[in-house]
Amino acid sequence: MHAKVKLAETGATAAPAQKPKLSFWAIWNMSFGFLGIQAGFALQQSNVPRIFQTMGAELDKIGFLMTAAPLAGLLVQPIIGYLSDRTWGRWGRRRPYFFIGAVLATLAMLGLPNATVLWTAAAMLLVLDVAINISMEPFRAFVGDLLPKEQLTTGYAVQTFFIGVGAVGASALPWVLTHWFDVANTAAAGKTPDSVVYAFYIGGAIYLAAVLWTVLRTREYSPEQLSQFHPEAEAEANAPTGLRGFVNDYLNMPRIMVQLSLVQFFTWFTWFSMWTYGTATLTQHIYHASDTSSALYNEGANWWGVCGAVYNAASIAFAFVLPLIAARTSRKTAHALALVVGGLSFISIYFITSPMMLLLSFAGVGLAWASTLSMPYAILAGKIPATKMGMYMGMFNMSIVIPQVVSGVCLGYFLTHVFNGSAVMMLVLGGISMFIAAALSLRIEEDE
Repeated sequence: MHAKVKLAETGATAAPAQKPKLSFWAIWNMSFGFLGIQAGFALQQSNVPRIFQTMGAELDKIGFLMTAAPLAGLLVQPIIGYLSDRTWGRWGRRRPYFFIGAVLATLAMLGLPNATVLWTAAAMLLVLDVAINISMEPFRAFVGDLLPKEQLTTGYAVQTFFIGVGAVGASALPWVLTHWFDVANTAAAGKTPDSVVYAFYIGGAIYLAAVLWTVLRTREYSPEQLSQFHPEAEAEANAPTGLRGFVNDYLNMPRIMVQLSLVQFFTWFTWFSMWTYGTATLTQHIYHASDTSSALYNEGANWWGVCGAVYNAASIAFAFVLPLIAARTSRKTAHALALVVGGLSFISIYFITSPMMLLLSFAGVGLAWASTLSMPYAILAGKIPATKMGMYMGMFNMSIVIPQVVSGVCLGYFLTHVFNGSAVMMLVLGGISMFIAAALSLRIEEDE
């Protein structure tokens, strides 16, 4: 398919037309692809540090290796957002990017667990993250494109539901394959266990199938239709474009986007800390194992996947509770409350010694995760010019990747020189960071 840029033909209008409300099933179909994207993302979060450790990476260096993910997002998301705003062809505006990203991600998921040396695994992680970002960024803008303002919170809640469903299944896959299907959970030194390899194969198939569902079952508004909903686009026709336009828009981003970016910094510092050191926290703090080829270490690594399934499962339920809390208070207050619960949950892990007790902490983490995936976008989407939805969402996602880069660069130092190699302290530090994010959330100047 050859996408082409097509300018919207706008005429003078007395008032913008209103986007029609979409049915529940239309919102369901447009969000379903995120199930696959998150399946790939969850397998990466739960298993890549394990794969790196298996290949001999030192614990304090894993953060550096994991920065491939945020660096890919930092470069790819604004570019894809900018391009998808200006793309139109037979398959629409955002959907070509969903499909291209899905194909590349599936291929990377087939290759990553079969890597035999550390540098190859790191390279495959970079490919996977570029592909995930190609798919993911337009999905955020997709909701803003198709839904009227009064359905934005619902749209992002349904998207969060599918993120949870995809992540629950994918996170638990190695444990399920080991305990239900007797797939080997240990391997020779330097080799990835079959339970992880087969989990990536299954996850890749789910990724591609789910994205294809959205691509084939959803239609986008044409440029002409969008111009009816947003006649202000004509006034922006002579605005700077290309790199100059990007820089101009970045320097003049909406104030609320700046405020939300500060909240995002401290929130995503925490998430990266968890994904990087979650496996080590369980194997060290709960299972007291360090030999990556031992049964005990791999049992702990699998249980980390179960914890990932729990917090994602909790996020599914909380995704539909949060809009109710927001309706009674405000979206920024609901977000702050969720982050406080998340911060307490992270700190509580330090005091836990039983694998089963961890599940309660991660249920609380699920509330913060559900809010992270929905509330900032619901707050922001109604304040962004529709013609620049993709680009501004890409810019906003820079507030996700920058703290992850900072986390990856500095946490190894703290782990070694401040906390004497205790991985659980990385999660405690993340809990404190989440409290800061909650306080900043309350300072957002949101128009109710």
